[in-house]
Amino acid sequence: MRLKKTVVMIGMMGAGKTAVGTSLARLLGVPFLDSDEEIVRAANRSIAEIFARDGEGFFRARETEVLSRLLRATPCVLSTGGGAFMADTNRHLIHEAGVSVCLRADLELLWQRVRHKSTRPLLRTENPRETLRALYEARGPIYAMADLTVDSEAELSVDAMAHRVRQALLTRPDVLEAN
Repeated sequence: MRLKKTVVMIGMMGAGKTAVGTSLARLLGVPFLDSDEEIVRAANRSIAEIFARDGEGFFRARETEVLSRLLRATPCVLSTGGGAFMADTNRHLIHEAGVSVCLRADLELLWQRVRHKSTRPLLRTENPRETLRALYEARGPIYAMADLTVDSEAELSVDAMAHRVRQALLTRPDVLEAN
């Protein structure tokens, strides 16, 4: 198979963008990159530190810069932070140079996956479950604009989800072609 455009994994925190993206990259024989890791490397600080010191606006500006650079590079599988697709600029960049794949999971599954993680700055609130629900409702209509959507299920393994995504990509000959 030959990947012609970067596959950009989008969705809520806990949807599996990094895990499924890593497995998908292995399946397709292409590099896997994580936009959050690229931001951390460039800033030499954790995302939580960036949010605390410089604010979300600063972080989002760096996120757009990193996305733009990575989308111009060799096609790969790219995982993004949950808020990356919310910005019009980022959606346009992704649509023009790549393909967006939304991993859609229900709220309960997301909560089970993220509730014990301390690495989620947006969930450092009085009521993190309610914060997650509010984000889920606000972001859902924007995530629905993705080029492709693949539903996640609790009983599916990471590799099974990667195979689901590959099947969805095969419906797009402009993105993935069988040799």
